[in-house]
Amino acid sequence: MARVGGTAKQIELHLPIWGGRRKRRRKRGRGENRKLRKVPHRRRPALSPKHPVHATWRVLPHVWNLRSRRCFLRIARSFERGRDRFGFRLVHFSVQGNHIHLVVEACDERALARGMQGLGVRIAKALNRLMQRKGTVFADHYYARILRSPTQVANALAYVLLNFLHHFPDEAARYEDVPRDPFSSAWRERGRDPPVVPARTWLLAVGWRIRAGEVLLSLASTS
Repeated sequence: MARVGGTAKQIELHLPIWGGRRKRRRKRGRGENRKLRKVPHRRRPALSPKHPVHATWRVLPHVWNLRSRRCFLRIARSFERGRDRFGFRLVHFSVQGNHIHLVVEACDERALARGMQGLGVRIAKALNRLMQRKGTVFADHYYARILRSPTQVANALAYVLLNFLHHFPDEAARYEDVPRDPFSSAWRERGRDPPVVPARTWLLAVGWRIRAGEVLLSLASTS
């Protein structure tokens, strides 16, 4: 407040206008990111060699249908080359349209990470060669769930080997008895075995049968 000629006059203060609440800006691709839920980047728990793991990988939207013959053949070759390395063992799998389910064994969490990384690199390179492009193939790092009981293993096997009936219900009509997904480790062709290795853990070799249903037992009878 200043006094000019005996009269009080208000002095104007020119204050900065920055700060305060900011306008919300819509990030590019925000809708796409919301659709693809990210796997939390947390330290993976310690893994015992006696516990199998159910792992899931999802691919990005630009990747071709994984259940097409041309994609699946390349994925199967990658499975064959990376199924038993670094203390990592691929025992079961199913390939869906935009994601892959695996049931694996590993000596510890480090062996699991190395085995999955090697398998992922093989699959990504093979699919990129097919699509004649470069860049990322998988939407995020894999989701892994440790299976610690016969019930958990039986449920995981049923989910993996019969998952195609959920995504492709029309295919169920083709099977009169046991539904075998041709894009999974349950499928058998004459003179050709699936690109997996036999289970070594008790839970995955024997224990799961205690809690398995008839369909699952039939599926695994020659697995």
